[in-house]
Amino acid sequence: MDIEKFISELADQYDDIDTSGFTSETLFKENEEWSSMTALSIIAMVDDSYSVRLTGDDIRKSQTIQDIYNIVFSKSTV
Repeated sequence: MDIEKFISELADQYDDIDTSGFTSETLFKENEEWSSMTALSIIAMVDDSYSVRLTGDDIRKSQTIQDIYNIVFSKSTV
């Protein structure tokens, strides 16, 4: 699993903000577009792309994109 690809896929879940500066240390919930719908989009993207089920708790306890990536990586069987 490649972090750069993951960042790109996560950034694609945002429609109305500039995500070109997203890095592994980006606080992905700290922007005006963040909502429960964005969280659901990220959960669905991870399920579709990585066959990993994220929970609401996984999202809540994560601050950075790296945090989410680490959870997905730890749950991944690939």
